[in-house]
Amino acid sequence: MEWLIESASSYAGRIDALIIGIGIIVGFWWLAANVIFFYFVFKFRKKNHPKAKYVAGESHDEMKWIHWPHHAVLAFDAIIIVWAIWVWYGIKQDLPPADETIRVIGQQWSWTFVHPGEDGEIDTEDDVTTVDELHVKVDKTYHFKLESVDVLHSFSVPVFRIKQDTIPGRVITGWFKPTKTGEWDIQCTEMCGIGHGIMQSRIHVETEADHMKWLASKRQG
Repeated sequence: MEWLIESASSYAGRIDALIIGIGIIVGFWWLAANVIFFYFVFKFRKKNHPKAKYVAGESHDEMKWIHWPHHAVLAFDAIIIVWAIWVWYGIKQDLPPADETIRVIGQQWSWTFVHPGEDGEIDTEDDVTTVDELHVKVDKTYHFKLESVDVLHSFSVPVFRIKQDTIPGRVITGWFKPTKTGEWDIQCTEMCGIGHGIMQSRIHVETEADHMKWLASKRQG
């Protein structure tokens, strides 16, 4: 779906492929059902067949036209379910080892980010805290610790295909791996009050050298 929205994470392609696959499967059956429906509408219109015939649909020759499509649809449903579980498990459950960990805190109506300093660890003296501005390195795997200090929020980075709700009182762990440098939107996609629409931030994906320069600038400041 690169032609719709840019992708910039290691698992964005898996999510896009699942969405496109579901669209193709559903679209095929929608098209087939409508083609058959309109074929019968025109083939058996009243001027050609003035007397309707009641068909109970109890014989095998009649029922097979219901059972065969029904079984085919169930088979495709099973494919979708297995595919979706595989994508879900790989993104939400099977977290790869982290190169670094960041903390993401939602509040009305901004995001606070805690970055590890040069030691690569959060919750140490050289942490860098920013508001509405997240800086990460390209091609590095990040775990994020997601929290909320007030109401429900949802941490969304469209180019990463991330959308993770955050719940007050809980710390939710997720991950991402940026695959290209650039600057993109971070959104809150959970209605969180009157200022929900202005709760936007930016993520900066940088080379390691540029990221270290940014850390140094924050330390000097």
